[in-house]
Amino acid sequence: MRVTAKPNAIPDEDEDNELLHTALFKQVPAEQSRELLSHLRRRSCRRGGVIFREGDKDHRMYLLETGRVKLIRQSSDNRVQLLSIHARGEVLGEIPVFDPSGGPRTATAVAMSNGTRVAWLEHDVLFRWINEHPRVAVDMLQVLANRLRANNERISDLVFMDVPGRLAKTLINLGARFGRPVEAGLLVPHDLTQEEMAQLVGSSRETVNKALMDFANRGWIAREGRSIIIYQPGMLIRRARR
Repeated sequence: MRVTAKPNAIPDEDEDNELLHTALFKQVPAEQSRELLSHLRRRSCRRGGVIFREGDKDHRMYLLETGRVKLIRQSSDNRVQLLSIHARGEVLGEIPVFDPSGGPRTATAVAMSNGTRVAWLEHDVLFRWINEHPRVAVDMLQVLANRLRANNERISDLVFMDVPGRLAKTLINLGARFGRPVEAGLLVPHDLTQEEMAQLVGSSRETVNKALMDFANRGWIAREGRSIIIYQPGMLIRRARR
């Protein structure tokens, strides 16, 4: 069954060319990818805008085109846990799409900046395309395997690493993904509140702030609002390996 474009779903060529280089499409010939890209729907969000909510029962898969998105969960007593941060080119919300029981969404996706733009595909369109081009299923399994590996590593870190070690590792990861070189070192605009940084590390705000202050006093980092300058990444790497 061939996927054909809908008349009201004319894609933007520049945006689609960017998506062709994401993990979902990069191993698929461009001609085959465009069969699916024509079915994309797009939406722009302001900072704080909700893309999907925990408990929703839609079966869409999202692709993050621009900006950043955080995944959070909320407990019954309204405590919030920041699970992960996602950047351009990454897949979001794939769990309900591939859950054979069609279960609800396990997290809420929130835009972290103005101008965040996502595209999505409906479950039926995606699976018709996968059936026709099974190679993409291998690529998607690789994406999901990387997610699973990261989640397992995070659980292991929570059990075996102390808070300063987890913080050091978090800063290195944020630097690798979002940092840019400046004269003083590596500038990492993480765009997180103190509470969100603590949630990402898996500790209290007070404990994380104490560790950040210790790193700054040692000359490893400097704090500038919602950014951090990493002066000595090697020391952070060493601290994360204790």
